[in-house]
Amino acid sequence: MDKTKLGAGSYLLPMPVVLVGTNVNGLPNFLTIAYVGMVGHVPPMIEVAVRKERFSSAGIKENETFSVNAVSSAMVAATDYCGIYSGAKVDKSKVFEVFYGELQTAPMIVESPLNVECRLEKVLDFGASHEVFVGEIVEAYSSEEYLSDGRPDLKKIQPIVYDGGTTSYWTLEDKLARAFQVGKDYKP
Repeated sequence: MDKTKLGAGSYLLPMPVVLVGTNVNGLPNFLTIAYVGMVGHVPPMIEVAVRKERFSSAGIKENETFSVNAVSSAMVAATDYCGIYSGAKVDKSKVFEVFYGELQTAPMIVESPLNVECRLEKVLDFGASHEVFVGEIVEAYSSEEYLSDGRPDLKKIQPIVYDGGTTSYWTLEDKLARAFQVGKDYKP
């Protein structure tokens, strides 16, 4: 075996970059995170892992709602800003144009190509640096310009991903293969 030990760490790549939205002290606040993932399909559920001391954590707990806003390559500077500066010290309510959906307490970003509005279902604390907020997706929103056949289109969205090893943002490349198709004729 020709493998190099890396030590325990967050090496799963790529890590999607999103902005988590919540109201804190009556104002919209957005936090940049890369610890996000789907939890289930029916009902649709998503998780976001947020450091316990983050300003946004209190807003998620207070309102029991949050949003997950996909970010495009065009949003990279504003997205990074929201990750650098804490809402406890700067007002991030004016960084983006904000709208509200069904829940009325989960701020979403107009400029974002895809918004997911969530109702908090559970908070998991494993005693580590982050709490995991699990939310049921109540509704999703997108502008027509980011859709193909009524579905979000990665090529149009131009999402960014994070590489913690180089602390860099990246874009995605072209489609490689059709899932649940390419392996049908594979013979081990």
